[in-house]
Order: sequence, then C-alpha cells, then structure tokens
Amino acid sequence: MRADWQSKTFEDCIEKVTYTTKIQRKDFLDAGAFPVVSQEDAFINGYWDGADDVFRVETPLVIFGDHTKVLKFIDFDFVLGADGVKLLPPKEFLVPKFFYYQLQTAELDSLGYARHYKLLKELEIKYPDRVEQHRIVAILDQAFDGIATAKANAEKNLQNARALFESHVQSVFTERGEGWGEKRLKDVCEKITDGTHQTPKYFDEGVVFLSSKNVTSGKIDWENIKYIDTAQHLEMHRRVAPRVGDILLAKNGTTGVAAMVDRDVVFDIYVSLALLRSLGEVQPRLLLYFINSPVAKHQFNKRLKGVGVPNLHLQEIREVVIGFPHNLREQDAIVERLDSLIAGVERLESLYQQKLTALDELKKSLLHQAFSGAL
Repeated sequence: MRADWQSKTFEDCIEKVTYTTKIQRKDFLDAGAFPVVSQEDAFINGYWDGADDVFRVETPLVIFGDHTKVLKFIDFDFVLGADGVKLLPPKEFLVPKFFYYQLQTAELDSLGYARHYKLLKELEIKYPDRVEQHRIVAILDQAFDGIATAKANAEKNLQNARALFESHVQSVFTERGEGWGEKRLKDVCEKITDGTHQTPKYFDEGVVFLSSKNVTSGKIDWENIKYIDTAQHLEMHRRVAPRVGDILLAKNGTTGVAAMVDRDVVFDIYVSLALLRSLGEVQPRLLLYFINSPVAKHQFNKRLKGVGVPNLHLQEIREVVIGFPHNLREQDAIVERLDSLIAGVERLESLYQQKLTALDELKKSLLHQAFSGAL
C-alpha cells in the first residue's frame, strides 16, 4: 500500500441497510417487472412483480453471497432472492466500484455451504482519495471489458467446435449409404443392464464404485471415485461385471451421456448407470458415438420417465433404434474418421481453455496491481 492510501476495517466501510422482503427460489418468475438478484452465479436469477418488495438503489452497492462467496455490483433497483444475500453499500469515502473490485482480491477460505460473511468482516479495506479511485476504476473497467470480450469469443469458439462435431456425427447416422440397416439396441447388444439398486456403504479404500457422476464428460472420471468393500463387490459382480469395451450410460440425472470402459480395472456400478455390451455386429466405439449422438439423444428424450429428476428405464434404452453399416470395415472407417475429428476438437478445447485460464490470471494480476498501488 502506498503512503498516501488509507486503511479501515471492513465494517467501518459499509453503511447499515434495511432489507426488503427476500423471495424464495421456488417463487421466482421467468419474467416480470423487477429482476431478482440472489447469491447464485448468474447475474439475474429470476423476476418478480411485487413493487413493495423492491430494493431501491440510490447509490450503487455490492451484493455478497454468504454461502457462495459470489460478488455482484448492482446499480439498479432489484428484488432480493432467498437466504444468504448480504447487501454491502460502501460509505461515501469509497467509490462503489472501487470497493467492489477490491473485494474481488480477497482470498476467502471455502467453508462449504456455511456462511462466509464472518471472513469478510476480517478484511482491511485500503483506499486512496476518490479522484485516484475513479482513475483506477476507469483503467480496470476498460481492461475487464476487453477481457470479457476475449473470454466470450473463446467460449463461443469452444461451443462452435463441439457443435460442428455433433453436426457431423448426426449426419453420419442420418445420411446413411448403401448397405446400412437398423436394429434396436437390444438386438445388437449382448447385455443391457444397470448397477446395484441398493445404496452401498462406502469406505476410504477398496473396490472402485462408479455412478452417473463419473461419466458426465463423455469419458470416465477415474479420479473422483468412491470405494466399497469386498463383500459388497462380490454381491454386485454377480449382477454385472464391467469390462474393457463396455459402454456406461448415465440414465438418471444427467441422462444420455455415455463413456467407454477404457482400462482394465475391477469396479462396480450404481443403478444410475446402464451397461451396454456389443454383440460384435456393431463396433463398440461406433455404438458409443451413436449413443452420444443427437440422433440417440432425441430418442432418449422422448423416452424419459418421471417428474423432476429425469430417468431412463432399461426397457426404454433397449428399444432405441440404431442405424449402422453391416460391413465392419466401413464401421471401422467411420470410427477412424470420428476419432480423428474428436481429437481435433479436443486440441481446440485445450487451447481455448488455456486462453480462458490466461485471461483469468490476467484479471487477477491487474487487480493485484491496482490494490497494491502499482497501477
């Protein structure tokens, strides 16, 4: 901190405020007269029509998510959402956006879903005169606008790369050539079953146990796993014994996402995963590409059961129709082409992800410079 900067405790920097009525998440409207701002990541979280519940903003302020640590700069009238929203109107000696930017430099420990406001109260706020604060804010505003634009472009390019691949996969399974036929999945699979329907007892080590959470990316996540003991494993293995080349399909929650067993590991699966094992008429990787394709997802979506958490039943999975060339060499050629395309997409995703990480680091660096007096 430069010698001409001052310092005050966090609580000496904020005005007391009277809260208006907080609206529960379940009551948010999809459209309405007034925006609802809560502690969720999205900037606007819903809408509300009751004018009596509006918090009128005369001077911009900061919202802090007591559970989530999310910070938002608010310069418009809004309605408060649910529990955990803290209103932080800075005192007159602080430019509101300067205060908002400085709070972003606070490295607060994560307390899970516990409240984090007590950590904010331990902060010291350092500040120069208001003219210098305005100068710093102007520099950061301009820099962050550029960073936001660059991030939006990178994220759009990420989406475009994935969409282009999915479009190609869709064309493979819809624009069929000569020598193609179609069958139901139950007719091309040796096995279509799911894992144990009993919630197991977990241990710190033992036999690997996977659920639908482990296939949400389209590849098996072997890192964030749970373990069961040998006794439970032996019982579950009598029902289904997964092996390399099997396909695991999420059928509860994040439905319609599949991954192939790519390593020779003894493990068991939960009921949220379906296991499909090809008979050999359809090459396993071609079967995987089909299951993850928009063509299959359209069929899955028509067959979802239940209210709330979506659920694919095994009998519905078995009835899904796959189109495929009967010639295995043609299947291999399609798989080779799709493998090459997805490898290219993954390289692009890696590059764009590196760019997004670099932009986040640039933002942190600028904030550090700004509040160490080096900007």
